[in-house]
Amino acid sequence: MHKLQSQGLHHITMVGADRQTSIDFWEGVLGMPFIFEQPNLDDPDQGHLYFDPGDGRLITIFTNEARKPTGEAAAQEVGQMHHVAFSVSQSMYSQLVERLDARGIAHSGEKDRGFMNSIYFRDPCGMLIELASYRFEPPAGHTHADVLMAAHKVRVAAGDEAIVDKHLAIAIEELSGRRASLSG
Repeated sequence: MHKLQSQGLHHITMVGADRQTSIDFWEGVLGMPFIFEQPNLDDPDQGHLYFDPGDGRLITIFTNEARKPTGEAAAQEVGQMHHVAFSVSQSMYSQLVERLDARGIAHSGEKDRGFMNSIYFRDPCGMLIELASYRFEPPAGHTHADVLMAAHKVRVAAGDEAIVDKHLAIAIEELSGRRASLSG
């Protein structure tokens, strides 16, 4: 039996509050251009806003003028999304605390995840948002996923708990070593 093969994330759709709250957060805070809108074709009482998160894919938000943000954390039940993470550069990451503080947005502070750095905060509807920045660049012809899979194998072989810089360095060296060379 053949697998259903995905070729990447197409879009994520979230239930938002009213139209303006959604635009103010997704474009005004996160800097995602608001690229178009139309009615929710399955529920005409809702709007459907489309934002570009920076890679040309889509983040979409269902809106309804009767929904206002409560400021409470979204439920964390089985089967529900825990958080959504967006990629930022290391230069942007270095400014996140200052920029969130300037807007009065409560956040987790910097989190060292071994292979990436993260900061967490909530959107106006209480959904947990992560802004994450990889601490490495993959070698030419490889993806972040390639490096992380190789680093995982290095980590497991070493008996270590989590991926850290030494595992990444070895993985990148191994992936780079697979390139052709005239010397051998």
